[in-house]
Amino acid sequence: MTPTTGQAVAPAPIPGPTHGCARCGAEVPIDVGLCERCNPLGLKDVAASQVHGSVFLAIAVGVAILAVLGRLSLSGIGPFDGQVAAVVSSPPGLSVTLVVANHGTRAGSASCRLYDPDSPGIGPESVSVESPRIDAGRSATFSALMTTLGTTVRPVAVTCSGP
Repeated sequence: MTPTTGQAVAPAPIPGPTHGCARCGAEVPIDVGLCERCNPLGLKDVAASQVHGSVFLAIAVGVAILAVLGRLSLSGIGPFDGQVAAVVSSPPGLSVTLVVANHGTRAGSASCRLYDPDSPGIGPESVSVESPRIDAGRSATFSALMTTLGTTVRPVAVTCSGP
């Protein structure tokens, strides 16, 4: 006769609604966070405010790291100085030739706003254009089509800024 071995006994079903243990996924009552195996001493679960505080701290640290990385990746680009070299009628608008200088220590592109110098503020007649990539200490000349001021040649002003 062979000796009998103990058979594994399935855990008793848990009455009521359940969810998975926060660590291992075993079914536990809805008001319990950890199963007996993961919390053998029966310690009180972590408070919701502690969990939310940890998540908030992780997000804040992540945002701070991204801000530092962004600052490091953009430092040394610009400032930029833009000048209007020529304005020519080019239906359906004006062809504006710009000279943009990068006074920074790294290459980059400038965002330039073309506008009528007689119009106060930023109006619908202004146009934003992106310059080509300009090496540090260099200038670039390029043209942009401005359709918001009509085709009659008139004064156009420009302001350029970096990223």
